[in-house]
Formats: sequence, structure tokens, C-alpha cells
Amino acid sequence: MMAGVEIEEFPARIAEVAMWLIDHQMNMIISEEFGQYFIRLPLKKTANIIQGNALHLDWKICFNEKEFNYILGNPPFVGYAWQNDEQKKDMLNIFSEAKGAGVLDYVTAWYIKSAQYIANTKTKVAFVSTNSITQGEQTGILWNLLLNQYKIKIHFAHRTFNWRNEAKGNAAVHVVIIGFACFDTSDKTIFEYEENRGEPHAVKAKNINPYLVDAKDILIQKRSSPICKVPEINRGSDAIDDGNLLLNAEERTELLNKYPIAEKYIKPFLMGREFLNNIPRYCIWLKDSNLKVASEIPPIHERIKRVKSFREASKREQTLKAAKFPYLFGEERQPDTDYLAIPKVSSQTREYIPIGFCSKEIICGDKLFNLPNATPYHFGIITSKMHMTWMRHTCGRMKSDYSYSNTIVYNNFPWPENPTEKQINLVTELASAILRIRKKFSSNSLADLYDPLTMPYELTKAHQDLDKAVDNCYRAQAFPNESKRLEFLFELYEKYTAGLLPKIKTKRKAQRKN
Repeated sequence: MMAGVEIEEFPARIAEVAMWLIDHQMNMIISEEFGQYFIRLPLKKTANIIQGNALHLDWKICFNEKEFNYILGNPPFVGYAWQNDEQKKDMLNIFSEAKGAGVLDYVTAWYIKSAQYIANTKTKVAFVSTNSITQGEQTGILWNLLLNQYKIKIHFAHRTFNWRNEAKGNAAVHVVIIGFACFDTSDKTIFEYEENRGEPHAVKAKNINPYLVDAKDILIQKRSSPICKVPEINRGSDAIDDGNLLLNAEERTELLNKYPIAEKYIKPFLMGREFLNNIPRYCIWLKDSNLKVASEIPPIHERIKRVKSFREASKREQTLKAAKFPYLFGEERQPDTDYLAIPKVSSQTREYIPIGFCSKEIICGDKLFNLPNATPYHFGIITSKMHMTWMRHTCGRMKSDYSYSNTIVYNNFPWPENPTEKQINLVTELASAILRIRKKFSSNSLADLYDPLTMPYELTKAHQDLDKAVDNCYRAQAFPNESKRLEFLFELYEKYTAGLLPKIKTKRKAQRKN
């Protein structure tokens, strides 16, 4: 028996016709195999294709309590930011008791619905899904339910690949295919793709975790501090000013031409875009300044008034409090020392996220993360292939670009366990070499230098040398591919966090009375 659910009427009828065609093709194959004409015409039976919203229907009632061998599907790809009111209601209904479910993509509802349907059965499920459900914050929220509440085990998985269906105007998306059931199997397979395209090659796995890695079922949760003894990472400062404390190059020049005294109140300012593309930008920075003198500069005074009005119109309690100090950034987190800057969003085409040191005089905006007191060694580890591998599989996405996270990516990253002084010195030396090479190309932006098509050979070679040195800090044996790097990092992560994870309390059995 074939059955299905389709929300639109026309596709539902198309699905019925497709089932008839498949039935006819199978009949023809049987006829050839057994040498006897086998046919069922005129067609009296049809596939049970129900028109409706699959998330509103009780599947067991729809299909007369029948147990199916397989459930297959391609649920809608709608990120949480693009869900309409009806879809948000669907998500709230499915994830009513799940903490943090507001960030989940629409496709995740089908995973929960299926997990509920297949409980205590031998039914297997496979969905084409956006790869976001195996990356970043969503992974911990969704798979915590699937693994612990519904006892789901992944049987096979196609890692991220580019996929385009035949719908008119449909853009290519990055997807995964995950096959799962509520029982385990020893026959597990991961399908890997070269550069997210082409034909996959199959790799046998002992276990497939929610990140589609051959490792234990570990979930990376948000963490407020690093699991290793390394510099704390911070978000940059958020002006919360409706643009009034920020200046582009032309606005700065115009202001200084009329009021040269204002120069002492203006500092360079960087967000991720400016950092990557060498775009000059500035801000009015009045912390520890003579406010009386600064406020006597008419353009600055007017901007401060507009900031106050903007903040007072907010419904957010913290913004309303900040309205009392309109001359300051709404959320100020500027380091007191020079710092290492990491852009929050970076193109997924780059092999390395461009990272660099900044002076404490440059105000770090909230689209950058900063590491005060970072050394070239820290820079070397973070800009290495090991860290980039971890980042690619644990960070979220902004469209298709990497969305770096302090609480998930950096704070959970397993740094080398016991590097020797010689290894640390070599990483420091090679990391410093990368910084020197960058200076040779100072007229180029970091975006230009790390463009995969135009990255200078000298810089590419320096990164390759650094990658080898960092790998050696983890183990003497070389890593043959990214999968092995990730498996090693998950094992190391488990080792680091073993003592941090809460122990599960078990109920004691009642003692028998004599």
C-alpha cells in the first residue's frame, strides 16, 4: 500500500498519477521477468493521497492504523525567520514543551511528527532536509528530543550537498538526507560529497551522531565560557542608536572640517563587513570624555538627542535604561587591550574565516567577536583547518554563509590537549608569518586575500604549513580528510566535557521488607 499527504490539490493529483505510472512500470517488469503478461487495467485502486496539512492530521487515523515499512518525504524548507503566522502556530503546537524551539526550521516539525508515529514500530523514515538541522543551535534543541525522548537512531545520512528540484525558479539549496528509526542497527552508512556536489562515496560507520559524524551521540549546547583554558571571547559593542552615533568617511570629514575639536571624540569603528572589506567607518565615542565640551558641538549634540528619542520609543527594558545615557553605546563591551577580531558572518566559499588583530583604539561592533590578550599562538589555532572544520559543522548559517558563534563554536572548541613548548613555538612562528605576508598585500582587503579564486600563493602556502603544525599539536598521525578531523575533535570534546556534564541520577530500587 502506498499513501501520502500533500497540502496542495494539484500536486496531490499528480502524486496519484505518479503512483499509477509506477504500478504500471512494475507490472511490465514482472511480465518480462516471468514471461507472462501481468496487467491491472482498468485501474480500480489508487494511492491514498490525502490533501491537507500533514502537521494538522493524525497520521494513524488517516491511514487506518496501518504500519508502513517506510516514510519518505521532502518537507518544506522554511527558516524560522521566514515562517508565516500559520507555520509559527504549527511549530508551537509540535514543540509546545521544547525550550528554545523558536529558532527551529519548519522541516523539524516533520521529524517530531514522524518520531511520534513510528514509536514501537519497525518503520524507517528518511527526509530531505535543510542542513541547518545538523549545525549550530538547532541541532542541540531538535536532536535532544529525538534522541532522548523518542529514542531515535540514525541509520544512514547524506552529508551536505547542493540540491535543486524541478520546480520553476527554484534555487539550489544545501541539504542533507537523514534516515532514522526508533531502533538501532549495526549497518550504518554515511554518504560524503566532494565540495558538496557530484556523486557521493559511502563510508561505513559505527554510529552516526546528529552532526552526521561517526562519533557518539553528543550534542553541542550553548556554553558561557570555554571548555579549555584560553582567552574569553566577547561580543562587540552594540550602539542601539538608530545610526546616530555612527559615521561613514564622508560624514566624519564634513564634521571635522566644521569642528576640528570633534576629532578627539571620534574613533574608528568596525563591524564584520568593514573588517573584511577595509571599509572606513567611525563612531562618536564619549566614554571617559568631557561631555560638556562634546555636547557643545552642534552636530554631536543633535545626534545625542536623536539617540535619546529613539531609545525612549523602545519597548525593550534594557534600551529604555540606556536612554538615560544617550551619549554612550547601548551595550558597551570594548576591550581595554588589543584584541583578535572574528567576523560573525563569513562567506561559505572561503577555506578560512579571515581573522586578525585590532588595536584597542578601534571600537569593535556587535558583528565582530573579540579576544582580548590573544597571542599569535591563539591566532594560529583559530585560523587553522582544525578550527575551521569544527566551525563548519557546529556553527549556524546566515543564508548559506557561516554564522560564527561564541557560545557554541568557540566555547566548545577542543584545543590541543598537551602541546609541547616546541609545538607552541612553531605554531606561533608560522602564525606570525601569515600576519607578515598579509602586510605585503596591505592594499588588499581580507575579503580579497581569502577569496578562493585569488588567494595569493604565498598566503595559501603559509596556511598549509600552519595547518600541519596545528595538526601535530593534536596528534603525530596526519588526518587524511575532514571527516577524520571531526571524529577526532568529537572524541576530544567528550574527554574535555566528561567531568562537566551533569550525572544522571538513578532511582534506587525499594528494598524488600523481611
